[in-house]
Formats: sequence, C-alpha cells, structure tokens
Amino acid sequence: MEPQVHPDAYVAPNATLVGDVRVGPHARVMYGAVLDAEGSRVDVGATTIVAEHAVLRATAVTGTDLPVLVGDHAFVGPHATVLGAEIGRCTYLAAHTTVLHGAVLRPGASIAVGALVHAGTVVPEGFFVPPHTTAVGSPVRVLTPDQLDEVPDAIRATNFAARAFGVDADWDDRAARYARATEVRSAEFAEHRDDTVT
Repeated sequence: MEPQVHPDAYVAPNATLVGDVRVGPHARVMYGAVLDAEGSRVDVGATTIVAEHAVLRATAVTGTDLPVLVGDHAFVGPHATVLGAEIGRCTYLAAHTTVLHGAVLRPGASIAVGALVHAGTVVPEGFFVPPHTTAVGSPVRVLTPDQLDEVPDAIRATNFAARAFGVDADWDDRAARYARATEVRSAEFAEHRDDTVT
C-alpha cells in the first residue's frame, strides 16, 4: 500500500508516511511527523493538523485491526504519540500526549500536555484530561500524579501487553513480557526491509 495525500493537503518534506496512509483535504502533516500504517491504516481527516514530530502508528500485529483514525479538524500536537486509536473530530491533543491501543477519544475531547490515555480507554465527548495525568478505562477515570500507587493496578486492568502485542504474560514477570513484546515488534518492523522511498 502507498500513502494517498489529497492535493489540497500539505505534507512536510521530512515527514514520513508508510503504507496505507490517507491524508484528507486541507490537512497539514508537519516536519518530522511519522504516520505508519503497519499492516492496518492511518486516516487523517480534513483540516486536521499533525504537528512536528508526532507519531501515528496503526497495527494489526495481534490479529485485531487497530487503525489510527483521526477525524476532521483535530489537532495532534508536537511530539504526541497515537498508537492504534480513534481520535474524534475537533479533538485536541497537546504536546507530549500519548494515546494507546484501542482508545477512543470522542469529538471535542481535549488531552492536555503530557497526559496519557491508556489502552481501551474511552474519553467522552468534550471531556478534558488534565496535564500529566493518566486516563484509564470506560467509564474513564483520571489518575493524578498524587495517585501513583493506583496507577499499576489501573494499567494492569487494561491488559496492555495482550492488546498491543498479543502477549499474555504474568504482570510481575516484566522481563518475559518485554522480551516477547520486542520479538513481536521486531517481526512486525521486519516487513520494512524492502520498503522504497517514493
């Protein structure tokens, strides 16, 4: 698959689009951004901004298709990361935000600087996730930096390794879980050995 960029869109010369990537009219993909379909697809809606050094990566590595779908008039800030998630129309992701596999941001949601939306989380329409917090679950729960003791259990409940990499390993055996996750990613990224620049 090759990227499809609408003639009215702008993609910076050093942005990278890989695979089934579709960029809509009047969208802007800025310098250093990476949009990587990885066996799935990345759709960027009309008049959407993907700012500098943002990463949008879809995946199908678990056998479940997890595209990145970004609606019209959304803003994905500098150094933001979106992995296999749905970003609704008119949403705002500030700088250094992260949205993980299977998360859904409903229209008008706002994710502030440095916030994390964990796997499978559903952020309601118009909802604000404050700076440097962790949003998790459905219904969404926002954990603040003073609730760090609650974060591990909340993340464990997302079953992140299975959702993101198809890896089922004991929560406390992090080394085994990370070893298997890197094996899965290594195999997925090996598909790029024969990529050509067009």
